[in-house]
Amino acid sequence: MPKSLNESLAYSQPPVSNADCSSPNSTHNSTQQSYSASQREPLASHGAKHQPGITFAAQEKLPRLPIPELETTLKKYQDVLRPLQSKREQEDTDAAAQEFLKGEGLELQARLKKYATGKTSYIEQFWYDSYLNFDNPVVLNLNPFFLLEDDPTPARNNQVTRAASLVISALCFVRAVRKEELPPDTLKGTPLCMYQYSRLFGTARVPTENGCQIAQDSGAKHIVALCKGQFYWFDVLDDNADLIVTEKDMALNLQVIVDDAEETPIQEAAKGALGVLSTENRKIWSGLRDVLTREEDSNNADCLGIVDSALFVLCLDYTEPQTSAQLCGNMLCGTSDVVKGVQVGTCTNRWYDKMQIIVCKNGSAGINFEHTGVDGHTVLRFASDLYTDTILRFAKSINGQAPSLWGSDSPDPSKRDPDSFGDVSTTPHKLEWDMLPELSTALRFAETRLADLIQQNEFQTLEFTGYGKNFMTSTGFSPDAFVQMAFQAAYYGLYGRVENVYEPAMTKVFLHGRTEAIRAVSPESADFVRTFWGENPATQKVETLRKATQRHTAHTKECAKALGQDRHLYALYCVWQRAVDEEGAEAASSNGMSSNGYSSPVEADSEVGSPNRSSFAKEDGSVSPSPHAKQPTQQMPALFADSGWDKINTTIISTSNCGNPALRQFGFGPSSANGFGIGYIIKDDSVSICASSKHRQTRRFIDTLESYFLEIRRLLRLTQQKSRSPKASRAREVERPEAVPKRGRAIKGEGGLVDNLKDESDDDGLGGYGFFDAGMLLQALKASQEEKDRPSEMAIGSARRAVGKKLRLSEY
Repeated sequence: MPKSLNESLAYSQPPVSNADCSSPNSTHNSTQQSYSASQREPLASHGAKHQPGITFAAQEKLPRLPIPELETTLKKYQDVLRPLQSKREQEDTDAAAQEFLKGEGLELQARLKKYATGKTSYIEQFWYDSYLNFDNPVVLNLNPFFLLEDDPTPARNNQVTRAASLVISALCFVRAVRKEELPPDTLKGTPLCMYQYSRLFGTARVPTENGCQIAQDSGAKHIVALCKGQFYWFDVLDDNADLIVTEKDMALNLQVIVDDAEETPIQEAAKGALGVLSTENRKIWSGLRDVLTREEDSNNADCLGIVDSALFVLCLDYTEPQTSAQLCGNMLCGTSDVVKGVQVGTCTNRWYDKMQIIVCKNGSAGINFEHTGVDGHTVLRFASDLYTDTILRFAKSINGQAPSLWGSDSPDPSKRDPDSFGDVSTTPHKLEWDMLPELSTALRFAETRLADLIQQNEFQTLEFTGYGKNFMTSTGFSPDAFVQMAFQAAYYGLYGRVENVYEPAMTKVFLHGRTEAIRAVSPESADFVRTFWGENPATQKVETLRKATQRHTAHTKECAKALGQDRHLYALYCVWQRAVDEEGAEAASSNGMSSNGYSSPVEADSEVGSPNRSSFAKEDGSVSPSPHAKQPTQQMPALFADSGWDKINTTIISTSNCGNPALRQFGFGPSSANGFGIGYIIKDDSVSICASSKHRQTRRFIDTLESYFLEIRRLLRLTQQKSRSPKASRAREVERPEAVPKRGRAIKGEGGLVDNLKDESDDDGLGGYGFFDAGMLLQALKASQEEKDRPSEMAIGSARRAVGKKLRLSEY
């Protein structure tokens, strides 16, 4: 089993960096420096040790993220702020930008370029540190969710059969990644970075006193199942990443788990539902983990190690949410239901530091994921392949010649010699935590704080079936830009204001690329929303909409090329902050004071901040000053002190377009107290939207959106020639009336469309696929057996003994 966190952290000392922006006293500033070169750059050693398969074959050919020109970035920064500022504010920002361009900006740009030399990405570590320094609970603040469509085979739409099917498909995906047989992602023929798939399984976000770290057991073989807040585990893979359980075995194990959990009254089980602790403030959770692991090889330490090192967590909920909004809330944060003073909602049946597959009693399923190392595009591929594989395996049970999603199939476990499985245990074991008094007290307080957090947020959904991508493209609009304008128009219609809107653009065409921020408000979009809600002719409204969407599409393409302004400016801000940290460390050294190695000197036994804790990135990709940050002695550049910097990093409407037909909904919590969090999926003939806010008339906002969609369709029909139905197939294009004998009267469909139907939108694959904007995970796939055997700083996959009470299968 893994050793205690304190002991494992003592194995290695972080190396001293020779980078321009570092000094011996600031080596702790980057969490990544505490890992070896092969851990920081896993793919560099990954390809060198053995022949790579198809999954990572294109990695070495991917270009690195470019550092934009400073002058270009500042101009874009001024442009995106212009519609959000008053004339006086614009003048102040323009002056600050000019001062930055002629002064500090040039020096910081030079430092950034020097820092980036030899690195995979100039932004990666800064962005990664910013997310791991987030102190608040990750639930509702950082973790997003996907809600899968129901299984098309009715017999599978119950909890155990659906869960068993999804888990087997997930294990097939794990196998494909480990054997490098997973076909790489591409965008219109261009290969995308696949690094994130190596960090998807066996990882855990581990809080420490000095910020979080990401731990991974790259050879994990077991899963953890949660049912009514109780923990169970069993092995599912052998050392070769082949499955050792069939779908029937899986269903049997899960039924045993459900039956065992039923034996404990839910009010009693709630008293030991330690998953609630993962919803705590990260510093508090770090201290509680120390309580769990303070005795080496203790039962609690072993149990925690089992959970941390699992491939993923399966949550079996006992509830059956009825509405789409209730399902979304259940997948994002669980339900809060207090009975006789005891929390019995599904919020106690979670572990938010890992990826979770959640299955309700009626078979409704979703995914909640810890996103630090993976963005929405990566988990979307996982969710889509999960859903597809469940269908194909069902088809294969009918027709053995049905296709398979995988390059090769795992040997049938039922036909293998059990001795070939190795040292595994496929029988479920229940983890029985020792509920120390401080844990019981902490669990009670964590649950009440979580219940508060859940009650402070609300969720509403819109499943608009009036039209979708087909209609939007047929009228000459980019679907993503079309929907983005809908959000701005609906908000302006309610509040009469233009506010900051965020959307991520995927940059995985670059090595270790994540996202760039699309600031969706432009002078054209501001003109459109005012025109739309004014007394203006339909042609004028449609024309301003067309200009706004064209501007949005052009901006999206620039951001997809990593030529936006947000990431570059944030990197420059971090370089400046590093210089301030160095100055503080040197001052501490010269004064003979104790230094924490991060920023300002502190007295002994005082609280130590996280690396680079002067700022952290919020879930929408913006930057906020940390409450822990000390005021620097060096004057902040006017650009970062200007009100425009605060405005661009305060998102009111945080949006993300991430989905396909395998998903019913996708969403996340609001990024600000007075804002909305909007996840949306544009399908061929419908649009699915999940909106969240802290009780800011979310239902009314959704209703306004629906009214807008209907009204803009009416305006488009008024201004366009009627030609064919939005749902007409391309086959109708080959009908030539002059060549067809007239028999009867032709029936005209409900049309109103122009003839310039496009098969693809201009921005397909560019905007919105990523969700969160964090840097890369610190630990990586180990490149050699020697590295696997060598103790590592955050190793969580050490040999384990049989932990927990073994469940009986005989009666089944």
